[in-house]
Amino acid sequence: MIQDKFQLPIHWNDYEDIAMGLYEKFGDDFNESKIYRIRFTDLAEWVLSLPSFADTREQSNEGHLEQIQSAWVYEWRDNQ
Repeated sequence: MIQDKFQLPIHWNDYEDIAMGLYEKFGDDFNESKIYRIRFTDLAEWVLSLPSFADTREQSNEGHLEQIQSAWVYEWRDNQ
């Protein structure tokens, strides 16, 4: 659900935006190896809980979740 009316909605294929949101939410709690060990069911829930996320669980698929994991790792690396 979008909370800021000026913030653009994020969708499943906005991998970099989702990764930035997850990094902002979790910071360094997850390193590279931990990110790749996250269950997709947990990852999907976390993505759905992002404030500007606008899609539904049914629109998700394994490919989206894999891309989100990879983008999150790159975001984590960029901040180290």
